[in-house]
Amino acid sequence: QVQLVESGGGLVQPGGSLRLSCATSRSILSINAMGWYRQAPGKERELVAVIRSGDMAEYADSVKGRFTISRDGAKNTLYLQMNSLKPEDTAVYYCKARFRLWDYWGQGTQVTVSS
Repeated sequence: QVQLVESGGGLVQPGGSLRLSCATSRSILSINAMGWYRQAPGKERELVAVIRSGDMAEYADSVKGRFTISRDGAKNTLYLQMNSLKPEDTAVYYCKARFRLWDYWGQGTQVTVSS
């Protein structure tokens, strides 16, 4: 089993930056894949970025060049660095872990981009 706790959300102006963190309850290097998802009001949850073994990362087209996913094995923490934020990035951001064929989700953290 894997427990996930996100942090780092908040209110930021357009063009600003935020870094989200997702702390895991077990060694992050033992987890097959981890990702960030987001869900805006009235919309379905969507993939933002995923990182797999070997630090292979993939991004949604809407965030390529602005967001960076990374993980720290010493801290067992997943990160999402978000730059050049836009109002359309406003959503609840969730961390997900795929471990031994099971998916585990965090509780989510709100990101609001507004002037």
